[in-house]
Amino acid sequence: MKKQTVKITELDIKLIAFFKRTYIPVARFSIFLIFFWFGLIKLLGLSPASPLAEALTARTVGMEYFDLLFYGLALVECIIGILFLLPKATRIVIPLLLFHMALVCSPILLVSEMVWQQFGVPTLEGQYILKNVVVVAVAIGIAASAKPITPTAKK
Repeated sequence: MKKQTVKITELDIKLIAFFKRTYIPVARFSIFLIFFWFGLIKLLGLSPASPLAEALTARTVGMEYFDLLFYGLALVECIIGILFLLPKATRIVIPLLLFHMALVCSPILLVSEMVWQQFGVPTLEGQYILKNVVVVAVAIGIAASAKPITPTAKK
């Protein structure tokens, strides 16, 4: 029985080491995939989020700005995705992602009728927004792995 426990512990240690090595690259690629893909389908006019974006635009700045804002958001999403693939861009992309999250989560309050079927029961659009909690958590993990900035020696 003791030998089996040792083997399980060794396997556990190897699995943990594997996950430590692969978490950041997998996390970066996952965020790239989500942002680039969702941005691209917006740019191609294929996004199922368009009605929600239209309602938010109508409620806030006015529909005359919809195309500019929607395609601008799509482009920013593609850029965020690409920047997550570049470890040196972490300090740039994290604030950009947080600003983006504030914007895309605003329908929870501003067009809540499209986000909630009833109290605590999100629509499909609401679920789409709520999944951003996971995106933020993964981004925090990526940011936590960044190497500290070290001052360069003066010449």
